[in-house]
Amino acid sequence: MSDHTHGTHEVGEIPPANTGTIWRTFWILLGITVVEFTLAYLMKAGGLRTSFFIIMTLVKAFYIVGEFMHLKHEVKSLIWAIVIPIVFIIWLLTALLMEGGSIFELR
Repeated sequence: MSDHTHGTHEVGEIPPANTGTIWRTFWILLGITVVEFTLAYLMKAGGLRTSFFIIMTLVKAFYIVGEFMHLKHEVKSLIWAIVIPIVFIIWLLTALLMEGGSIFELR
């Protein structure tokens, strides 16, 4: 019979946890969050602060999707098939908010 084990582990043996990657991800996300809150706390309220929050939130979201949903290990065409519609949705929301705000200027 052939041996169906993969790698160097015995049959039934649980491979060691990859906690280093998890901790690295934790520290990166914590660092981004600390920078986000520190700069947002020091900035005046307004469009620049809101834009900064949105950009930093998108950076964290893409990192989480890439790391925990394993998207960064997929083929590039799948990644682009997910990213391009998101970019167009963000563009659509921005255009709708800008046009929706202009209704008050016409009156």
